[in-house]
Amino acid sequence: MKRSGRRDRTFLRENGSEVKSPGIKDIAKVALVSIGTVDRALHARPGISSGTRARILKIAERLGYRPNLAARYLKLSHQRKIAVHLPRDIASYFDALRAGVRHAAAQLQPPLEVEFYSYPRIGLGDVESMQTVLDGSCDGLILAPGSLSQITPMIRKATSRGIPVVCVATDAPDTDRLTVISSEPFTSGAIVAELLSRSRKEPTEAAIITGDLTTFDHYEKARGFRFMLSEIGSPVKLVEVVEAHDEYEEAYRKTCSLLNRYPKLSGIYVSTSNSLPVIKALEEKGRLGQMNVVLTDLFPEIVPLIRTGRIFATLYQRPLTQGRMAYEALYRFLMEGVRPRPAYRLAPYIILRSNIDLFLENSPGEIRGVSP
Repeated sequence: MKRSGRRDRTFLRENGSEVKSPGIKDIAKVALVSIGTVDRALHARPGISSGTRARILKIAERLGYRPNLAARYLKLSHQRKIAVHLPRDIASYFDALRAGVRHAAAQLQPPLEVEFYSYPRIGLGDVESMQTVLDGSCDGLILAPGSLSQITPMIRKATSRGIPVVCVATDAPDTDRLTVISSEPFTSGAIVAELLSRSRKEPTEAAIITGDLTTFDHYEKARGFRFMLSEIGSPVKLVEVVEAHDEYEEAYRKTCSLLNRYPKLSGIYVSTSNSLPVIKALEEKGRLGQMNVVLTDLFPEIVPLIRTGRIFATLYQRPLTQGRMAYEALYRFLMEGVRPRPAYRLAPYIILRSNIDLFLENSPGEIRGVSP
């Protein structure tokens, strides 16, 4: 709120009271350095050691520093440009996420220029593709981080150059990314463990088919599943976590092998959207509809299987919403200087035979290629 005679920027807390936003002078005073040193640290300019830069950035974060990026970017002669860096597979999920970005970009004015970059799948070609992005020029980046050991240095390189990074679908928590927008993975895994456990009284076996446990989302879903089994004293035993790397043939082959090794398996949790090869294997083995199967996300091929009870449930991660929120967060930061929360964890929608038609009726356009 602006007041006559005051040049300090102020912001409103949630309760309506004002709080002064610290400036560069305030940070310099606390850090016992010059204003120029703080400016170099905040804007990734040379002439400062990495240790001093890290110390100043921590102080700025502790003080709640919010840069006036709107004024800085409005001075630029070129249109602000963001890069959206996502895999091609699994198309049913990531195409919906891209659609969410496009939808938000069409609504907010003045628009940012959006360039889409793609690579085969998470963990395959993502580092090389991101290097292409960084070799070019952009003012912001939206990405789905894969293997943390490989992608973390790339995110740090982007942020060191003053490029804010928004993570979607999964997270890179030990980086300086601006925010993350994703379905809450630990909770998702815990929900599935509870769903598979409540109807069981006798000891039984279940398995998880995931992508790659070096991806934060996949690891956390498995961790949440294990935690809930222990928390509720479940009769369900997790016999294996199968990494299929979001690749169709690998998922099909490994599911067939899993079913051969565990003929008494009573439940499967597919924790990525790569569920069609798992369904194919279950059909060929005569096991579809004979065990409780919980999937992730929803697309046309799955709808009739849930309606007929052959698939027990799916957890919809709301990719369209994630894409929209990711663009909006980056837009507000670049154009208005509004820093988003560190994380936006969306509650997944639990879709069962009992509510699938109501869900589709009340979510027109949310799920690509699916109608009520």
